[in-house]
Amino acid sequence: MASGLVMEPVPITSQKHDPAWKHCQMFKIGERVQLKCIYCNKLFKGGGIHRIKEHLAGQKGNASTCLRVPPDVRAQMQQSLDGVVLKKRNRQKLDEEITNINPSPHGEAEPIAVQSDVSNGGQLIGVPEALEHNSGLLENQEGMTSGMSLGRRKRGRGKSSYAGDSALVVSNSAALGSPKVNNFVHEAIGRFLYDIGAPPHAVNSAYFQPMIDAIASGGSGVVPPTYHDIRSWILKNSVEEVRNSIDKHRETWGRTGCSVLVDQWNTESGKVLLSFLVYCPEGTVFWESVDASDIINSPDALYELLRRVVEEVGVKDVLQVITCSEEQYMAAGRRLTDTFPTLYWTPCAARSLDLILEDFGNIEWINTVIEQARSITKFVYNYSAVLNMVRRSTFGNDIVEPGATRSATNFTTLKRLVDLKHCLQVMATSQELMDSLYSKEPGGLEMLDIISNQSFWSSCMLIVRLTDPLLRVLRMVGSEKRPAMGYVYAGMYRAKETIKKELVKREEYMVYWNIIDQRWEQLWHSPIHAAGFYLNPKIFYSIEGDMHSYIVSGTFDCIERLVPDTNVQDKIIKELNLYKSAAGDFRRKMAIRARDTLLPAEWWSTYGGGCPNLTRLAIRILSQTCSSIGCRRNEIPFGKAHNTRNCLERQRVSDLIFVHYNLRLKQMVGKNIGQDVMDPISFENISMTEDWVTGKDMCLDDNGSSDWMELDSNSVSTMLLGPSNDEADDLGSGFDDYEIFSRAKDGEEENVEDNVENR
Repeated sequence: MASGLVMEPVPITSQKHDPAWKHCQMFKIGERVQLKCIYCNKLFKGGGIHRIKEHLAGQKGNASTCLRVPPDVRAQMQQSLDGVVLKKRNRQKLDEEITNINPSPHGEAEPIAVQSDVSNGGQLIGVPEALEHNSGLLENQEGMTSGMSLGRRKRGRGKSSYAGDSALVVSNSAALGSPKVNNFVHEAIGRFLYDIGAPPHAVNSAYFQPMIDAIASGGSGVVPPTYHDIRSWILKNSVEEVRNSIDKHRETWGRTGCSVLVDQWNTESGKVLLSFLVYCPEGTVFWESVDASDIINSPDALYELLRRVVEEVGVKDVLQVITCSEEQYMAAGRRLTDTFPTLYWTPCAARSLDLILEDFGNIEWINTVIEQARSITKFVYNYSAVLNMVRRSTFGNDIVEPGATRSATNFTTLKRLVDLKHCLQVMATSQELMDSLYSKEPGGLEMLDIISNQSFWSSCMLIVRLTDPLLRVLRMVGSEKRPAMGYVYAGMYRAKETIKKELVKREEYMVYWNIIDQRWEQLWHSPIHAAGFYLNPKIFYSIEGDMHSYIVSGTFDCIERLVPDTNVQDKIIKELNLYKSAAGDFRRKMAIRARDTLLPAEWWSTYGGGCPNLTRLAIRILSQTCSSIGCRRNEIPFGKAHNTRNCLERQRVSDLIFVHYNLRLKQMVGKNIGQDVMDPISFENISMTEDWVTGKDMCLDDNGSSDWMELDSNSVSTMLLGPSNDEADDLGSGFDDYEIFSRAKDGEEENVEDNVENR
């Protein structure tokens, strides 16, 4: 960078549609615009967005490979690059077809009336009025359009039914891909989605672009499926496709093991539904849903239900069953482990973390700060003019960040406010706000007072430091990118360690530790969590001295329970000594470096050949999740299946839900809870953000500033929010604080100190 030149951030506008724009930042250095990868921070002085895409995809040639890009992003970028090549080939093919069908005496293609392949970028425009009444032209058009049979025309599929358009025209190949075409296509898609009541985020589906490509590849003769097609052979094929996908997952369960997840919620009609899912590193699959309204309070009935599902999945493959931590589930879980002595019952870690955050939020001084912060956001998000000012000052970033739960949203939003503190203070003192009526209103005056209050910001920062480690663990346990079992224990250790370092005085940090210990008690005592901690090489080799005794005991418990063969148990104990002393392949420099770079199960698979029995057990333990939360379950219409009285139709609806849920889960691989960036005021997010964006006066405003149409087009830049790191990479090394492992309560300080002195 030239001396004296400053990197000035440039917002990425909503007009930039290439998927790679979401994974880079744009800066202006002098008169030159440069792009930077958000994962490795490499700066590109030229080559544009295509070079960034090659960098992220790992495609050699014009750019170096990004070594920190998530696997799902790398695959998406490669798919996008492949699509560019395919579109170029299709465009060339279309040029040839147009030339062959309607050759011009001057060697140029004249406009012809066909419905173009949209993926080739064909320019679709309304037929000029002078031509619409030319029946001869329309007759020629019909004859030239392949597949436009009279039968199809009679069914109404050869005509546009909107705005009186009777035909579409492809002008020529030079106009392919113009903004006018995109606008026409996008509006048509929007009308369809509005008509069926689909949520706006439906366009984020991984299957949306393939659908458009498939339609476009069919050319002008494509006929849409009928209502009965969707309900019959298409659904049947989709069910078979999903079942085949699950069978592929099952092939890996013998090696990695799996976890049965039980998710419970209440419907609007008052029913209690349970959905059963099965997790493995390949992804989570939906098994079935059950109306448990009549049995939810019966431990015996719940046990029978859990037993049946475990047997269907395969007893030899199931390592644990994860449910809520309520009494009836605990009782059913204990009975289940008695029946199947080779598996564990464990409570959902995400639910326990949510309760911890909820308890933190109920502490008086924290609740006061949250309410102050809400007064800012409620004012901002109910006036379009104010929201526009805020978004411009924050480079498009929202100040409300939806979390995985309502309690998590309280603290993710406080963190977002802290990240954007400087931007908000600049906005609060701007002439634009000072000259507006909003700065004189009670809500505006309160907002300005809070933003200028240093005590408020100091309290926010302390809360963020106390809760951010817990939010990291919550994202970790909900991640499909890496199994959480090898990290969750270390994550909770770090959370308690951070609180202790922040508050220093024991009587102060024990307030928060007691909350954590109370809600996490069953998980502290879970042998499989302890074994995950012990068998993660990144963590194990960072501990100086001996491992804490109850961690070792938990590991031994796992060996005895998960490996019933006593001969194999004895072999594992011998192989543990090789692991402890880092002997054999474990001491290779490659293996030492890989402790920090490979997933724990991959590390064992790569370097554990000298300890085959221990390696098999380690892979199975380290391949498990800790949470039973699936994707947005409110979007899955379970109630339809359980409310349908006809047996045949109930099975059809059940199969539809089976396909629906599994396709949604398939898209979650590589994503974290709450990862999707969405508008906080959107209806889809309101269940999480309602406390932060709901106005006191029901949005009544005489000057019309609550009109959403007045909002500026939003473009998000994450440069102010810091790098998006892998949660597990932040765990660091060293887990030697005895007090954290001891989980001592108030009044036990003397015993703790004695134990520390005796070590």
